Order: sequence, then C-alpha cells, then structure tokens
Amino acid sequence: MPIKKRAPVDRTMEEWGIWAKTHREGLEAKYGNEQHAHERRGTGTNLIVNQNSDSSYYGSLAIGTPPTSYNVILDTGSSISDLWVADYQCTTGCEQVPTFNPTTSSSFQNQSAPFSITYGSGQAAGSLGQDVVQMAGFSVTNQVFAVCNQVSSGLLTAPVSGLLGLAFPNIASSKAEPLWHTLVTGGAWDSPLMAFHLTRYINSSGVQTEEPGGSFSMGFVNSTLYTGDIEYIDMPVQGSYWILPMTSISVQGNAINLPSGQSSYAAIDTGTTLVGGPSRYIAQIFDQIPGSQPGTGNFQSYYTYPCDTTVNVELSFGGKNWSISPADFRLSQLTRNTCLGAFFELTTGGSAPSWIVGDTFLKNVYSVFRYQPLSIGFAQLSDAANALSGSNSPVPSPTIGSSAATVSATSPASPSGSGNAAVSRKMGLASSTRYGFLIAFWTGSVAAGFLL
Repeated sequence: MPIKKRAPVDRTMEEWGIWAKTHREGLEAKYGNEQHAHERRGTGTNLIVNQNSDSSYYGSLAIGTPPTSYNVILDTGSSISDLWVADYQCTTGCEQVPTFNPTTSSSFQNQSAPFSITYGSGQAAGSLGQDVVQMAGFSVTNQVFAVCNQVSSGLLTAPVSGLLGLAFPNIASSKAEPLWHTLVTGGAWDSPLMAFHLTRYINSSGVQTEEPGGSFSMGFVNSTLYTGDIEYIDMPVQGSYWILPMTSISVQGNAINLPSGQSSYAAIDTGTTLVGGPSRYIAQIFDQIPGSQPGTGNFQSYYTYPCDTTVNVELSFGGKNWSISPADFRLSQLTRNTCLGAFFELTTGGSAPSWIVGDTFLKNVYSVFRYQPLSIGFAQLSDAANALSGSNSPVPSPTIGSSAATVSATSPASPSGSGNAAVSRKMGLASSTRYGFLIAFWTGSVAAGFLL
C-alpha cells in the first residue's frame, strides 16, 4: 500500500510555542515528572461540530473513571446551568444516542436527588450524580450533573447525548456549581474567559448532517480567529444569563427605535439558532423589507420575504455596529420565491431578557464571555476564521485527552431545599415563557430542527 505524505501544518510562531510547551509538559507528566503532573494547564480548546446546517453546535467532554466521551450542546443562554446526559436505562428518545452507565465508572457517586427539565418539545428527567468530568484538558473531580433515564422523543439528535449549561450558578436547578464556573473560580484558566468561533454552512451546497463547527476556547482568546480589537461591553446585571443591552438595530440602513433599560436586555446564547424578540420590534424589522409577510400555521410568529431581496441587518450593544450576513438572515427557502427570516417574535417570562440573540448573529463575530470583569466581547472574524465556513474539512472526533488542570467544585449544601432538583420550563412556539426549546419546521417532506 503506498504511503501518502501529509502536507505540513501551517502554524504561527505563537501556535508552535503553545504546541511545544504542551507536548513537553504532557510527556513529562506521562513519564512521571510530578511537577508537571500536578501543574495547572492554563488554556484549552474544544473543537466543535456544526449539526444540521447551523441548527446547533456541540462539543465533547468525558465523564467517569475510566473516562468516556460524550457530545453535548454548548449553551451559554440556557435558563439552567447544569450538565445533563442520557442514562443507559433510557428507552425512548435515546435511540442511537451514546448513553452514560454509572456502573462503569468507579468514581461515580449517586446524589439520590431527582432532576427534571421541561422544554417546549419535551422533557428530560432522571437523577443527580457526581463524577470526574474532563473537557479540553481540564478536569473537575466532583462535578454534579444529571443522568436522565427519561427523554422525550426528538429532544436529542444523535450523536448528541445531552447539554452543557454555560450560564451562572444561581440558575442551576441542581444548585451545583457549573463546570466552567468551577474552572474559572478555581484559577485553572490563564484568563477568566471563554470564547467561541462558529462556522457557517447554511448557504453551502452538499452540506452533511455534521460539519466542522469551529472552536470553544477556555482560558484564552485565539488571536488567529479575529482581527482588530475585541470590544467588551459590561453586563448591565450580575450573572444569571449572559446579557447585554440591545441598543440599536438597523435594517436596509433604516434604524429601529428600541427601548432602554431592562426592556432592551438580550441574552447572548450559543444554544439558540435564531434571534427572537418582542413582536412590536420584529414587525418593524420586516416593515423595512418590501414584500415581507407574517407567517401562518406552523410559521406563526415568523415572517417570510421575497428571496430575491438581500437583507442587511446590523446590531449594536452599546458600541460598534455588527453586521449579520444576508445568508444567515435567510433561514430557509420555502418556495421558489419565498424565504423564511431568521428573526421571530418571542414572548419571554419572569426574569428572562426580552431578546434572545443566537447563532444567526454569533456566526458573524468572534464572541468572548468574560468572567472578570463581567462582560461580553465581540471582534471581527479573521480571514482564516471565515475560510473555515463551508470548507470541506473532516469533522472533529470526541477526544478525552490528558487532564493537567484538576480542580474541585464547590459542594452545595443540598441539591435543592427539598432534596428535589427540579425545574420546569413550559414554552410554546409563539409565546414562550423561556426561550430554550427544540422546534421542527416541516417543509414538504423535509424536517429541520432548530435549537432555541
């Protein structure tokens, strides 16, 4: 069999330096250098997967001893901050989904507390456990998470096994400290932040169910993926959701008048496909697009518009104006002449923000979620980052890796006051009390799922 020589990887000096240091320290730890075996690793990258033409983005982590890899949706906007995965005893809704078997992990501890979460499209329920969880070279030795043996059909799409909440501790239904929060407060990261680059395949031909999705960086920003400065905007409220004020929207060069204060708050949500907002302002957006029409039936709360119209939208959160590609604004072509817009009417409830800004926007920027000082940053994507969208590249595989940074989570006094870690999120398509559900659009015989 002939041997093919692979072309050398084109790395910058900075990237080679990081690789060389990691390689040396990893090898020393492997062969018994105790100094590096217990030394903290400062940065990590999780290569992510783009699922169903930008509908969702998932990464991988490992649970247990010995560790087993699982794919999870990476969700900065979930109204819970918990990690949950499907249990091996799950009989419905888990077909072809890798499941977690607590009996195969010598480090698993049952917390003897029930857990449940209700979405607009179904429910996941089970019980809380505690185990070693590893991600991107970091390890939390006692992470509390949910093992769900009841999952509604359609809630998980193989090969995804669950969800990793990346919001703040006070909205964790388990009352446990979220994985990312343990790492940042435990000093495991070089810098107290995490960052995303998301790829675009929605406008590509021959798209596969799974494509390269970009990267999730922990403890650093990847300077090869953006150009210019990162514009950080301080969060107007302390952590529950990752929130910024939506200060301006322009459509086709025309400004939409927005309120100020709490009514302007927008959750910046990697776990949502689209952009949702109050019906009054969504209507004003589509008023700027000649020929647009409110949707009916399953498309109620959405708008259609002529496919021969190029729609230019810009958002601002108190600083620069950030453009959304017309390809991202066009969610789908329903007929020869009719396209579906990616902005929709959303009614939130309780303390949830009025706007939910998902991947329709986030694909267009390099986004940074900074813990200290508490802020969210955006930067212009580099040519190298843009070139990854639509590329014919291999899909990253789940990896376990070595964990050079190990920290412990803060143990809650009790998973909940009554010993029952349960949260209910009851939502509908048009009037959702939370934004965070899976909906399905049926166009002819084709179904496309969108995570919200």
